[in-house]
Amino acid sequence: MNKKYGLLLSLLPLVTAAASAENLPPPVDFNREIRPILSDKCFSCHGPDKKKRKGRLRLDLEESARDPKKSAIVPGKLEESELYLRITTDDTDEKMPPEKSGKSLTAEEIELLSRWITEGARWSEHWAYVPPRKHKLPNVKKTGWPTSWIDRFTLDHIEKSGQEPAPDADPVTLVRRVYFDLTGLPPEPGAVDAFRANPTPKAYEALVDRLLASEHYGERMAAYWLDLVRFADTVGYHGDQDHSISPYRDWVIDSFNADLPFDQFTREQLAGDLLPKATTGQLIATGYNRLLQTSHEGGVQAKEYIAMYAADRVRNVSQVWMGATMGCAQCHAHKYDPYTARDFYAMAAFFADVDDTAHLKNGTNSLPTRREPEISVLNRKQRGRLAVLDKNIADRQALQAKTPDPELTVEIKTLKAERASLQKTARKTMITRATRPRVTRILPRGDWLDDSGPVVEPGIPEFMGTIASGKRLTRLDLANWLTDPEEGIGKLNARVIANRVWYLLFGRGLAPDLSDFGGQGIAPAHPELLDNLSLRLLQKGWKLKALAREIVLSRTYRQASLPKAGLVTFQAVQRLPAESIRDNALAISGLLIREIGGPSIKPYQPAGYYRHLNFPARKYAHHTDKRQWRRGLYVHWQRQFLHPMLKAFDAPRREECTARRSRSNTPLAALVLLNDPTFVQAAQAFARRILAEGGPSTDSRLDFAFRQAVCRKPDDFERKTLRQLFTAPETRDEKDWTTVARGILNLAETNLRR
Repeated sequence: MNKKYGLLLSLLPLVTAAASAENLPPPVDFNREIRPILSDKCFSCHGPDKKKRKGRLRLDLEESARDPKKSAIVPGKLEESELYLRITTDDTDEKMPPEKSGKSLTAEEIELLSRWITEGARWSEHWAYVPPRKHKLPNVKKTGWPTSWIDRFTLDHIEKSGQEPAPDADPVTLVRRVYFDLTGLPPEPGAVDAFRANPTPKAYEALVDRLLASEHYGERMAAYWLDLVRFADTVGYHGDQDHSISPYRDWVIDSFNADLPFDQFTREQLAGDLLPKATTGQLIATGYNRLLQTSHEGGVQAKEYIAMYAADRVRNVSQVWMGATMGCAQCHAHKYDPYTARDFYAMAAFFADVDDTAHLKNGTNSLPTRREPEISVLNRKQRGRLAVLDKNIADRQALQAKTPDPELTVEIKTLKAERASLQKTARKTMITRATRPRVTRILPRGDWLDDSGPVVEPGIPEFMGTIASGKRLTRLDLANWLTDPEEGIGKLNARVIANRVWYLLFGRGLAPDLSDFGGQGIAPAHPELLDNLSLRLLQKGWKLKALAREIVLSRTYRQASLPKAGLVTFQAVQRLPAESIRDNALAISGLLIREIGGPSIKPYQPAGYYRHLNFPARKYAHHTDKRQWRRGLYVHWQRQFLHPMLKAFDAPRREECTARRSRSNTPLAALVLLNDPTFVQAAQAFARRILAEGGPSTDSRLDFAFRQAVCRKPDDFERKTLRQLFTAPETRDEKDWTTVARGILNLAETNLRR
């Protein structure tokens, strides 16, 4: 035995005897500390995959790991535990993990495993598969600090760490934060001034309610949802042609603004076409099933692409709604989680009624391409107006039939003209229309050419139970199972969604891995808080606005993000998302067009950027009217050639589910802010505003500029630095002020949410 760990073994009885001492660490937490080690270093050989399992030992199951016949783990008896002996031996033939695996344990990991076994090897079922339960509110010492039940949990954590909570953010920072978090847009200086003059809880609550009621709330939430479901304006594969889908984006915005309960939000996307008397909106929602990448290239093998599409849907559904990586079970049992290949193909079978072959027969290289089934639709407001017009026309025609009147004739003609004009604005959008389900087989090793695998029917993962039904299960059954807290996994799903809402409001989730709640994911640092948030979401009828409101009103949310040493905050400084950086510059400059919904827009883009796009070859033409200044949410999303501005600020190509964007800090991003034509023109417009509205002196104009951009006055260093950009001390030269405006728009503070 290794001498170092022999010494550790001799000391462990002393450690155990003094386990109650206050200065010793708390007992090892299995889910948070042990399971991640076993998953990363051991499960590939001793986990769910039966074909790769060694020694008939499963370390992912307590029964197998603690089987007396195997003696892998003998609770409380370190020297009798084969796991301990194997991880500490110097014998390369016996050592685990084996050298050929490329994995090794650190001294800290070995010490944790040793402590855990000595403490009795207490086991816990994987946290993500255990439904959330309600936890009692902790008792805290600083009873005057919490303003909500959320704060009791966060303060309890802070006090147990022996530290103090960070102070509240100053009023200006708080207003900017809540505006960006709930609408993705900066506040008007007047709103900041009003709150700064009266920063009371009542005033703050009124501000939050006003922002949640804003139409821009739906845009903010939609931007994140579109990342999850990989929304894009193009097919992705081969020629990456445009496809018709923008009405789906409008439906998402409208749904968030209407606070459509998340369970209904789920049903309408997965199975809106299967609902009784499906509305136009519900059919638009089924565009979700069509958002995956497709191709109609001449050499496409139909069976291959049908298999690819099925796998894509399983990956997306499992990540978006379950926080699971079921895609890993496409070729074999999952290495780290209890999903089998049968589970994978049973999930794929739910979508076997989605027509995935029409475009293989009649897809075109036109822009947009043809992706049947498609329907032409108006947006929600237009549909409402059309219904009013139809009723008015019918009423007047009925009246005209009884009592002919020339004035009625003119009125009817006017109404019909308005209706015809309105109908011309309809846009095509891809929808789902159920067809006869294809046969789904398990593909051995994921090989689409191998038809030897057994046929499977739609079904949920075996370890999660079954769905009672006397007939073939449908997408609607799947949607109901995903969101039903009693008969399905609604409680588990609520945990996934609540964690993402927390992430949107704090910059990090309580569980760090937003789309992997499995064995390779990291357990939540505050599981009791996350459980209670999940149950609150269910208690509020799956209403996301209500949950967001509760979090935003907490003192935890209102903490300063940059506290002094020794103070703890849950908040974080974040750079704005790519779309919001663009929106922010346009809003500051006064150029931003705030209309809701509509077709995708094409802002300035470098010439020749699309030169390698073919089938058909195309030239990019930016819009020259007010569409140029619409929000970044509406920018045309070209998967193969994502807009360079969005790319520079880490927007995803949306080929797969993206639950958390990366955040880079590169010179290229700064160059985009300085030189992208959109930002140059924003700076020019901002300069004109400064000269027109900023007062008579240089100092008053600098005050105005900073107030518009960051809601404060410049300090002495900033004034002095910016004055050096002028050709004359009191210049009114628009070029000079454009240079200053470019500098202010490029400030880190301008593009940060704190």
